[in-house]
Amino acid sequence: MKLLPQLSKAGLLGLIFAAGAALAANLPGLLADTGRPAEDKARDVDRKPAEMLSFANVQAGQTVVDFMPGKGYFTRLFSLAVGDKGTVYAVNPQVLVDIREGKPLPSIMGEPGRRNVHDIIASATSLKLPSKADLVWTSQNYHDMHIWTGAEGIAQFNKAVFDALKPGGLYIVLDHAAAAGLDDVTMKKQHRIDEALVKKEVTAAGFVLDSESPILRNPADPKTASVFDPSIRGKTDQFILRFHKPE
Repeated sequence: MKLLPQLSKAGLLGLIFAAGAALAANLPGLLADTGRPAEDKARDVDRKPAEMLSFANVQAGQTVVDFMPGKGYFTRLFSLAVGDKGTVYAVNPQVLVDIREGKPLPSIMGEPGRRNVHDIIASATSLKLPSKADLVWTSQNYHDMHIWTGAEGIAQFNKAVFDALKPGGLYIVLDHAAAAGLDDVTMKKQHRIDEALVKKEVTAAGFVLDSESPILRNPADPKTASVFDPSIRGKTDQFILRFHKPE
């Protein structure tokens, strides 16, 4: 992972490195937890959860938001990492509820050991959290929000994330990389997004980009096919950006 020179605040970096060391010691146990389905564990090779949780600075006792959690792959890991004194909010946007036309969203709240997980439906302008969060995480979903809500909607979403975080809180965006300058029509076809556009939109909401991780990069991806195309599915070039809310 690459630390960008514009963020040299010793206090913040010290906390991140210390927390990362503490988390690293617990990661083998988290990944081997018997409450994780075999389907999740089978995806670990490709999703690299140990590196992802370390990069996101996940700590025991934190409040973490998993935005558009899907079937709960990362939600389960966050639940284990923050522990009994932490809280995980599995947040889905109202626009996704509308698209599904009443079909229930997946939920892991009823699984054993998930008492710290809570489902929330966000509005267009708020994540509707009962308290401020330490981390907002979204994995392979930012492009969907952009497709569904457009430039105005994504600006509202990023502002909602900013407002939901504590000062110094982190916002992680992981998504499928597109060719530079990809237009909206092709974005919808390919389910990819231009990394530079994400940086522009998120920093416009007040965030500071402080780090990037190359762990899911694939330079062999030509970025010309949909992420669902068999020729590239599961092997796309993915960027991971870490932003923080200024203190």
